[in-house]
Amino acid sequence: SVTPVVLRRLMRELNELRTNPPEGIRAVTNEDNMLDVTGIIQGPEGTPYAGGYFRVKFKFTEEFPAAPPKCWFATKIFHPNVSDAGEICVNTLKKDWKSSYGIAHILVTVKCLLIYPNPDSALDEEAGKLLQENYESYCERAKLITSVHATPK
Repeated sequence: SVTPVVLRRLMRELNELRTNPPEGIRAVTNEDNMLDVTGIIQGPEGTPYAGGYFRVKFKFTEEFPAAPPKCWFATKIFHPNVSDAGEICVNTLKKDWKSSYGIAHILVTVKCLLIYPNPDSALDEEAGKLLQENYESYCERAKLITSVHATPK
């Protein structure tokens, strides 16, 4: 459970996202549970993720916004900075977190990760190795996984 302060902050952020969404990004909530937030990121053009729609789940605690929410990909993706379980390796969700950051900032950061993967901090070592050694094969594999798992619903 979270405090009313956290709920108010989430409501404000979600309203802002609805009225002024960053390009290719939106967020939806579960009608029955405002804490059940899913971000939807459209695969950026010019990447192997283009044409895909990727769901990112959020889990908020009473520590938010002092501590980052837990975030993970609910859509399967082939990416060096995303584990098989969907865990995302990005400093914004760890040591670089600031309480002024919110849902939109996280989703924009994750979208940037789709454009600029970082093989040096790979959670998926296979994807990281392929990205560095054979970019064409990496793109083919990422496109295939995207076409199978990240289709618009």
